[in-house]
Amino acid sequence: MQYTEISFPGLGIEINPGRALDLGFMQINYYGLIIAIGLALAAIYGLRRCNQFGFKQDDVIDGALMIIPFAIICTRLYYCAFQWEHYKDNPISILYIWEGGLAIYGGVIGAVIGIIAYCAYKKISIFAAFDMVGISFLIGQMIGRWGNFFNREAFGSATDGFLRMGLFNTYTQSWEYHHPTFLYESLWNAAGFVLLHFLSKKRQYDGQIALGYVAWYGLGRAFIEGLRTDSLYWGQYRVSQVLALVSFILAGGMLLFQAFRKHDKSKLYVNRVSE
Repeated sequence: MQYTEISFPGLGIEINPGRALDLGFMQINYYGLIIAIGLALAAIYGLRRCNQFGFKQDDVIDGALMIIPFAIICTRLYYCAFQWEHYKDNPISILYIWEGGLAIYGGVIGAVIGIIAYCAYKKISIFAAFDMVGISFLIGQMIGRWGNFFNREAFGSATDGFLRMGLFNTYTQSWEYHHPTFLYESLWNAAGFVLLHFLSKKRQYDGQIALGYVAWYGLGRAFIEGLRTDSLYWGQYRVSQVLALVSFILAGGMLLFQAFRKHDKSKLYVNRVSE
């Protein structure tokens, strides 16, 4: 199959990266490769900083081996649940993950469930784990969104803005220009990672950074989702946009409430463990 060029006229860029890395004896889809890189970098970050949250590197490795597969399964199930009309006649096709169809919110929900179960089993702090993983999530999401670029998907509505992304429509034989929503979200997540990375060194209580992650990601996704043309809908509502907005309001409200309370930093999990 011939994959057409991707252009960014405002930046003077036009490329055709294809969709797979050809090694001769095998092909590796860029989407899967980029997701793997994002997960690897997130795990490395967790390994580098885990002791600052009160964890051992073995906690991170064991947790990743258990939680990541479960999160990937939930990413697929979430997508299929809101696209059930495409799968109800052949439910086995839910397993055809190579045909595409993943939703990041499903992965986040799956990861949260997995973290709670893992921390309960290991008898370690759930909220401290959420703090560390929240920052790591932003790394994975920042990198992972570029998989959408190579797949020529998850773009927004038509625009003539400076950052517009051009895709050649093989049916109309013409260029069409869209909001590069994958880029917007990647940059938003990058900014959030830098912000929460430094704030995490001055956190006042376990769970503070996790709330910051939910609020930050929710705010950005609520706006960006409104630009997309491939949103999952529940009736007339964009599922991810509603979930993002509700997440931002709840997390932002909790952060504001906690800001007016006094916190004893000796109660941070990392300090309790060191004692």
